[in-house]
Amino acid sequence: MTRKRNEKRMDIDILKSSRQIKEKKQDIKYDTRDYAIEYLKQKFEDGNLYVPLDYQRNFIWNESDKCFFIESVLMGLPIPFMFFSDTSDGRVEIVDGAQRTHTLVEFVQGDLVLNGLEILTESNGFTFNDLDPAIQRKFENTNIRVVFLEEGTTEKVRQEIFKRINTGGIQARPTETRRGAIEGKFMTFLGECTKNEKFNRLAPRSIQNEKRYEGIELVSRFFAYSDNYDDGFPGYLGNVAQYIDKYIEKKNEDWKQECEEKEYRLRFENMLDYAEILLGSRGFRKKEKSKSTPRARFEALSVGISLALKEIPDLEVVNNTWVDEEEFSAITRSDAANNKSKLVKRIKFVKEKLLGD
Repeated sequence: MTRKRNEKRMDIDILKSSRQIKEKKQDIKYDTRDYAIEYLKQKFEDGNLYVPLDYQRNFIWNESDKCFFIESVLMGLPIPFMFFSDTSDGRVEIVDGAQRTHTLVEFVQGDLVLNGLEILTESNGFTFNDLDPAIQRKFENTNIRVVFLEEGTTEKVRQEIFKRINTGGIQARPTETRRGAIEGKFMTFLGECTKNEKFNRLAPRSIQNEKRYEGIELVSRFFAYSDNYDDGFPGYLGNVAQYIDKYIEKKNEDWKQECEEKEYRLRFENMLDYAEILLGSRGFRKKEKSKSTPRARFEALSVGISLALKEIPDLEVVNNTWVDEEEFSAITRSDAANNKSKLVKRIKFVKEKLLGD
């Protein structure tokens, strides 16, 4: 009897699963097209191809990345599909493939000099115009395969495609895909916080890291951890990206912009004011001349300061020699930094130092 009931339940589950797959599969209509590089260049120059910077990554390819890609095209190697989409204004949105498109256009326009090629070594130092005319024509006639989403594909679906493509490997950091996949008023607020002059001065990031939204990563961690410290970080299992994603999604849903934004901004600015007095011009850096801010160190100091100020708003600045002692250095090292117990330990350490506990 039990076996029959299980078999019946399993049949129902399979039916539900099948129905859902069929329904969702109809949400995305697309076809596959081949576009010659020359055609892509013309469309891009005409403004008919555009990049939705609201959720795509900044252009982070360096010269080496670009040359490596061009070498692959010249050699006739398979290039990963790009994703385009029709839009209501008649233009074509580059859902995924912006950096490849930019690089192809830059090369054909003669603005990219090939260097560091490991296989086509005889072409090092060449621009497109230096190549043999026959090679130029073959390059321009090379087809790039594109998955073309039909008009009517919603922005949410396009963002979901971008997210899934860019979390399938190591191409994008969690912050980059988060910006593309989780939009909302709270996410907008986080972006505004990264424009704070004092924050940028006390928590510097390299140009390359900031192109990948390191500032938003630091600010996201500050609010997520300071909001959830007292509750013991419910749901935190060591996967920071997943934890931050869920936190921001929930804040986007519940964000009461007028009252909460004022409260959160004040909390952020008060933390920075205290940090500036406590840490001086070095800020959250490990060393005075460092050009980057270690995440674990920023988390410990910023959240610890905020929690201490929550208990004593007019807290006096204490001796800060402990910031350079081995004990603090040890608990803010990157080894197992995302372990929950270590996260709690380093935040608690700073809070107790400030409160004199």
